[in-house]
Amino acid sequence: MRASLEQHLGSRQVGRVVYGSIIGMALVVYIESHPPKPLVMAVWLLGTALTVGLAEIYSEVVGAETSARQPVTRRQVRYMLEDAVAVAFGVAFPAVFFLLSALGVMDVERAFSVAKWTGLGLIGFYGFWAARFAGAAPHQALFKGLLVALVGAGLIALKALVH
Repeated sequence: MRASLEQHLGSRQVGRVVYGSIIGMALVVYIESHPPKPLVMAVWLLGTALTVGLAEIYSEVVGAETSARQPVTRRQVRYMLEDAVAVAFGVAFPAVFFLLSALGVMDVERAFSVAKWTGLGLIGFYGFWAARFAGAAPHQALFKGLLVALVGAGLIALKALVH
């Protein structure tokens, strides 16, 4: 487990998962004030993940082809696809909690709470490890993780203020 976690944390996809997590958390926070049925919310998250993943690939292909003035190679597309899957995973992850709610394991309010706070925790977790891998001392890394988590907390607070 530790080896696979370290391998993941050292991969190019970490930034993409964080990016997707922020999108997923923003969607959850936005929709919470008028919650749909849990299964509908799960489908919206999965649909958003697919849409964002496809947009990620399309925008990368267009950017690469316009800057290089030649078609992308299969190898380039493979890397773009890996990045898009990582973004889509980050967006789709909260769907798990809404599927659990649809199965009666938790109520929809709890699914929204767990989705928001796990998204916040994930963002902070990645911020901590990014700092540690960059050579920061544990207390400095903890500060950085908390700081980036505050960005997500700010989104939650903003929604609470305007609703």
